[in-house]
Formats: sequence, C-alpha cells, structure tokens
Amino acid sequence: MPLLVMKFGGTSVADLSRIENAAKKVQAEVARGYDVIVIVSAMSGETNRMVGYVEGTSKLYDAREYDAVVSSGENVTAGLMALRLQEMDIPARSWQGWQVPINTTSAHGSARFIDIPRANIDAKFAEGFKVAVVAGFQGISAEGRITTLGRGGSDTTAVAFAAAFGAERCDIYTDVDGIYTTDPRISSKARKLEKIAFEEMLELASLGAKVLQTRSVELAMRYKVRLRVLSSFEDTDENSGTLVCDEDEIMESKVVSGVAYSRDEAKMTLVTVEDRPGVASAIFGPLADAGVNVDMIVQNISEKNYGNHSGAVTDMTFSVPVNQVARAQKAMEEARAAGSIMYDELISDTDVAKVSVVGIGMRSQVGVAAKMFKALAAENINIKVIATSEIKISVLIDRRYMELAVQALHDCFELDKA
Repeated sequence: MPLLVMKFGGTSVADLSRIENAAKKVQAEVARGYDVIVIVSAMSGETNRMVGYVEGTSKLYDAREYDAVVSSGENVTAGLMALRLQEMDIPARSWQGWQVPINTTSAHGSARFIDIPRANIDAKFAEGFKVAVVAGFQGISAEGRITTLGRGGSDTTAVAFAAAFGAERCDIYTDVDGIYTTDPRISSKARKLEKIAFEEMLELASLGAKVLQTRSVELAMRYKVRLRVLSSFEDTDENSGTLVCDEDEIMESKVVSGVAYSRDEAKMTLVTVEDRPGVASAIFGPLADAGVNVDMIVQNISEKNYGNHSGAVTDMTFSVPVNQVARAQKAMEEARAAGSIMYDELISDTDVAKVSVVGIGMRSQVGVAAKMFKALAAENINIKVIATSEIKISVLIDRRYMELAVQALHDCFELDKA
C-alpha cells in the first residue's frame, strides 16, 4: 500500500469537533487507498499550560521531568484521534514516542532524532491497521527518558516519519491554505504559490515566515521528502495547498518567489575595533558562547587613527534578535574586560526590521539587487545593512518602514502575477 504522512497542528486539533474534522481528512486518504501515519500536536494552548505548571512548581526544574510533563499534551491528542477514527470504523491505534520507538539524543527540550525503527508500526499495518496516530514533538533517549524536540517539533516529527517510511508525501495541515508570496496581512496582493523549492522555503522559514518550522524544512530537503502545506478548515483535494519540493519539479521559477520580513531585529555596532587578524573570531566567538544568534555582518575598514587607537581600526556591525541584545552586550563587555578585544563604544539600535527577497531564479538573473534597492529608494527607505546569499538578499531598515518595504518589493517583482 502507498503510505502518506499527515500532520495536524494545535489549532487543527484544538477541541473535539476539530479532531473530528481532522479525522475526516484522514478517512478521505484511507478511502483513496493509503496507509496513513498521522502526527498530532497538543491541543492549542495545552503545551503553554503544561509549561506554566512546571514553572509554577519549580523555578529550577529538572529538564527530564519538564519533558515528561510538556509531552503529555500530544499523548492526549493521539489517543483522542485514534478513538475518533475507530468510531468511524477505521482500524487505528495511537503511539507515544517511546512505543514506536522514536530514538533521540538526550538533549532534553531540544533533542534530535537518531533513528525511527519501522518494525512495530509496519507489523500493525501488516495486521490490517490503516492508521498509526503518533504523538509528535517527543521521543526517547538511550537512558529511557522521554525527550522533547523543541517548539515546532511536531513538524519535524512528521518529516522524519515520512523519510523513515518512504512516504509518498508529507501533508502539513495548519490554519492557512498554503504558502504565500508574502504575508497577506501586509499585502492584499499576496498570492498563494502552487509549488516552492526546498531552498526557497528554508530561507523564508529562517527569515520569519512561520508556516513551517526551519528544522522540518532542513530535514525534508536532506531526504527529499515532498511536503504539502494546506488548510485544516477547507475542503481539500490532491491539488490543494502548496507543494514544497525539489527544484527539479518546478518547471520555470520566477526570479523572486517571496518577500519575507522579521520585526524583532536589532543592529549592534562595535566602534573602532582594532583591525588585526583574529578580531572577528574575538568578537563572534564570545557571542556564540553566550548563545547569541548573529545574522547579518558588515565590517567598515578605516586606515585613520581614531580615539585612543594607533594604526588601522574598523567598525563591526551585526544584527541579532532583539531579545538577545542584553546578552550580546554582556558578552562584549566581558570580552573587553578580559582584554581579548578593544573597542571604544557599543551602539545598539533596537528599532529596525529585516526585509528579504528570496528566489532560486536569482542564480541565473543579474540585476536583482539593483532592482530591489531602486524600489526601496523610490519609497525613500534608507538601507542600514545588506546581506546576500545565492538565492536571498536581505536588508536592515527602520522598523517603521517595514510594511511599506514589503509592499514595494512585492509590487516591484510582480509577485501577484503567476
């Protein structure tokens, strides 16, 4: 039998009526001849409730017990989904992570997959079961303890099962009907994409598009798992949603496929750092050790003497998530106190946003950056920092211009047209 993986997020299983709605979608795929592995999240809000219980009980909690508690929401949903399918005369049973087993590392709260043996679930399919309902977001360590995969872990679970079982496709059901050229809340011209390449989706996910979790896209790209994003709340068929697939499946790509943005950015500048070999390592090593996620980096070289420095100096500018500014400041102050780096001043600007254009068509098309910068200039939007990759151009701008920039770039690259 062909096999399909279907994943339902928290809003898709938020109550019994939504679980029934999801079960009907599973029933439709069984009727099409598929064996189905269903991955479920906890009911909407349930994981936050469990986290609140843990933090209310113990401020310095044991991470192993934290995982035991917060993973319980998925177990409840899996059992309820299996019961609903059984009521619909579909042979189904639920599986917790340890029962499969989903073998993971011992990094509680952020575990990673080691392997997913097929034998137990394959045996049930051989007995005539049509659906295996698996609790997402969780696994089991070599020590026999329950682990969790971090937020968004159910998406990653679904992709991992699709890879392990050689599924024809992995369908991610959520509260949107696909992947759009940009956020429809910002641009009324946003258009739903029929297909998007793994690399494009990975960039969009990492840049702030929250439809798919970044780790799940990385895993899908590595194992060539075809993903489909579609709505739990609409009637669907084989052509619904957006297919995330290998570039080879897309006949002709537009130069730019989407515009992404992130509000929660900050720009930090170390003023008059000594320009010498190893200075970048001296800056970004301590930041990495402090758990600061550095994104865009710009170095301005100056041969002039400045302040208390003699010889060449440089200004180093980089962007970080706005909630990591204090941590970054502390890391830099400690590095200066230890004598590993010298700088005159650390300037932080927390009122910026990142806007990016993404598209695999950039590889073979010149002038994309010029077109982007011209569109922003026409709206009198000043660019503070620029970063590029093979299929992405990102700029840091004043946050108050973010929505205007997204709309201008969406129009500039005519993303409303198929």
